[in-house]
Amino acid sequence: MIALLASIGAATLGVLAAIGRLAIFTGQTISHLFRPPFYAREFGTAVLQIGYFSLPVVGLTALFTGGALALQIYAGGARFSAEAVVPQIVAIGMVRELGPVLVGLMIAARVTSSIAAEIATMKVTEQIDALVTLSTHPMKYLTLPRVLAATLVMPFLVAVGDIIGIYGGFLVGTERLGFNAAAYLQNTADFLTRIDIISSLVKGAVFGFIAALMGCYYGMNSDRGAMGVGRATKSSVQAAAILILIANFLLTGVFFSA
Repeated sequence: MIALLASIGAATLGVLAAIGRLAIFTGQTISHLFRPPFYAREFGTAVLQIGYFSLPVVGLTALFTGGALALQIYAGGARFSAEAVVPQIVAIGMVRELGPVLVGLMIAARVTSSIAAEIATMKVTEQIDALVTLSTHPMKYLTLPRVLAATLVMPFLVAVGDIIGIYGGFLVGTERLGFNAAAYLQNTADFLTRIDIISSLVKGAVFGFIAALMGCYYGMNSDRGAMGVGRATKSSVQAAAILILIANFLLTGVFFSA
């Protein structure tokens, strides 16, 4: 019994210690936002890598998700003679939930892993030590530009994903399910509210912050060697995906608890 309690206590202390280290890392990252210098070139590169180069995967994911959602809603609604709700449910499903979450998970898979692998490799090859030697703070040069870029760019990616996802549902609805194009668009516009759009963009910013932060955190704290780089990459994606889903649940409760 004592051994069991000891193992539970050790696991609990380990989790609390990990949360504490992550909280300190987050606080340090945010604090550097208000202290010069600011590396605009690194920020611009991060914007391109996270934002522009993510557009193809975001667009394809949203397009086919919107189309599949329209088919599923139509098939389910047909059981209750409620096929007409396809435009409304596709719109609210994509904007409130599927758009932000899918874009967040795609960014976690593409960007978080890339950031973690890049920074972990820099640590293994002692490039981070070289930055310190050159009086350049690694968190200010490596972490802050990536986290800030992801936080600012993700709402735009989510907006693009929402629009393309709705368009995917529109294509399926009009070309395969027999909906009138004008009526479909009118129902979509009438059903969406301002809070739906705001919640989607806020979720995007939070998910972008989480995705980039996890990549930087695990990259900075990776072990030495090739195995350490691989472990940091895997752990960063897992942590980002789990935290994005938790954050989505909490934000949905904040915006739509009533």
